[in-house]
Amino acid sequence: MSKKKAVSTSRKQQRSAGVQWNFPLTKSNFLYFGAALGVIVIGYLLMATGITSDPQKHLETWANSMAIVVAPTLLVVAYCVMIPLAIMKREKPSTDKPVANL
Repeated sequence: MSKKKAVSTSRKQQRSAGVQWNFPLTKSNFLYFGAALGVIVIGYLLMATGITSDPQKHLETWANSMAIVVAPTLLVVAYCVMIPLAIMKREKPSTDKPVANL
């Protein structure tokens, strides 16, 4: 009976020891996410410069190049380039090669 418990305990230890999952995102990935989030916030703030409630200034505010060109460009870059880069970026495995002493 004790032999059976010892066998089942060792199998549990093998299963738990054999399965190891490492979280794929590192600190650098989260830094890229933070930078993308910052660019997104800046893009929306720049786009908000074209919003006004005064009907007399409506055409003047939308002549603002920051609201028409720069803000959408920042948003497209952040959503289509920076966020996918933050997800797919992998750190290079460190390969410490011994240096030959001459």
